[in-house]
Amino acid sequence: MDTRTTATGSAPADLNLLRTFLAVYRAGSLTAAAPLLSLSQPTVTAQIRTLEQQTGRVLFTRLPRGVEPTPYAHELAGEVAGPLDALAALEGGAGPLTGHSAPVHLAGPSELLCVRVLPALAPLIARGVQVRVAQGLTEPLLEEMRAGRHDLVVATRRPRGRALPSAPLADEEYVLVASPVWAGRPADGDPCTALREVPLVTYAEDLPIARRYWRTVFGRQLTARAALTVPNLYAVLAAVTAGAGYSVLPRSLCQEHLDTGRLALLHDPEEPPLNTLFLVQRPGAEANPDVVRVRETLQRAARAW
Repeated sequence: MDTRTTATGSAPADLNLLRTFLAVYRAGSLTAAAPLLSLSQPTVTAQIRTLEQQTGRVLFTRLPRGVEPTPYAHELAGEVAGPLDALAALEGGAGPLTGHSAPVHLAGPSELLCVRVLPALAPLIARGVQVRVAQGLTEPLLEEMRAGRHDLVVATRRPRGRALPSAPLADEEYVLVASPVWAGRPADGDPCTALREVPLVTYAEDLPIARRYWRTVFGRQLTARAALTVPNLYAVLAAVTAGAGYSVLPRSLCQEHLDTGRLALLHDPEEPPLNTLFLVQRPGAEANPDVVRVRETLQRAARAW
């Protein structure tokens, strides 16, 4: 690679500045690139400004969270990525520029990880792929991704803006369930009437899943208040199975309980509520080939979810 000119041949370019540029381009933010380069964030910022001055072009648009490459940055990255990666490999390095395999940092809701994601990845782990898993709610996980902490996030909603690319992964069906001890209380076939005296168990005080089910399926507002709230769907499942009341849960989480009769399906609408799951990837994460393997494995597995 001739580092004396940029992609347009406009000005000299220092090799270290190009390395910093490529790390920021792949990480999606100045803050996330700094630890990858063993530099401070102000140093990374200063180096990007210097490269912009040398090239006479704006490379990144600063966003509230992270940066967005300009068209010229995409052009420059396409020119320098291959040579810089090859140079890093010759030097025996491992990091954001090498393309060498490194642990894949994956995150998502704990229940979904346990029921769907980790079983799908078991064959990859057995073949030597390293994965580091974090769990939490979608919004905080996306914030952490913008800071460079995660390569992939299984999200329950599409990220806002264009900084984090995402693709639909699968649709999750929600079902109205209770212990069999409550299931024999139909009132003229109307579940809403039958459930008036049954305690409601949910993971949040504002009843987001249950309210959506009532609105989508029954076309009315849910007026019940939660008898028990616990911020973990596994705990909700355990309480409902033990007879604490009813809830609306993802089918994937409670299908085994339905199959064995530990839970009863209280209503079976023709069009159950669905929530689309998205697979979000940090810009530049594909430099690690194992990120691509994990992403493609999840996409294949999701077809059967």
